[in-house]
Amino acid sequence: MPWLTEHTLLPADTWMLVLATLGAMCIGMSKAGLSGTSTLNVVLMAKIFGAKESVGVILPMLIAADFMGYFLNRKGGTWRRILPILPPAIVGVVVGWVLLGKFDNAMARIVIGWIIIALLIFNWVLNKRRQDFIALTEHQGFTWTMGFLAGVVTMLANAAGPVMTVYLLAQHLEKKEHLGVFSRYFLFVNLFKVPFSTDLGIINSKSLMTNLTLMPGVVLGVFLGWWILKRLPQQLFENVLFWLTAFAAVWLIRG
Repeated sequence: MPWLTEHTLLPADTWMLVLATLGAMCIGMSKAGLSGTSTLNVVLMAKIFGAKESVGVILPMLIAADFMGYFLNRKGGTWRRILPILPPAIVGVVVGWVLLGKFDNAMARIVIGWIIIALLIFNWVLNKRRQDFIALTEHQGFTWTMGFLAGVVTMLANAAGPVMTVYLLAQHLEKKEHLGVFSRYFLFVNLFKVPFSTDLGIINSKSLMTNLTLMPGVVLGVFLGWWILKRLPQQLFENVLFWLTAFAAVWLIRG
């Protein structure tokens, strides 16, 4: 325990260590296909490490999981598929970097909490009105809007999964190709975010040691995600996660 508090950002609290490990496992499970775990992870890590610092703590673990996801899904999709959405996503990342630099920890906590709640509502409406959302993709500027939103949200909260899901629905991709494009996009964007997070000081030697300590949880989460997908109806699992994440987001906002 003394080594952890001296060399990492992990608190000297057993309960918080358990939650941090659960958050790391959520990263792995999200890359295994249980997408709802990604938003729960954001809230857990923000509560443990502080909202602003958690963005930097999560990013390297996401990148490690992205490499695993890319390896697993490399035969689906192509890099060419992500090219149209990259310019607005890059602009969004830069805007998110500027905003995050102006936030203190308290403001970041509130902003991230509301982003998660907005994304939960967004995801719920998407599931209810999927065809209406697909019809919206015919409007000019759809790619730039989705790309920009994804860039801002991923820089502020590492939580752009629902936005990218809407964009990819419009592409009418088969499941294998969808997963391949999804993994390529986040691998590129998360790597692109590294220098911006380093500039903000939220990726540093202690945060990287924290990543190294929690990395077994990420790997375990990947295998646990595969196991859950085979044995538990995904809709049931996603519904439970929805309410857990909503509760955790309110908990985060209230401080």
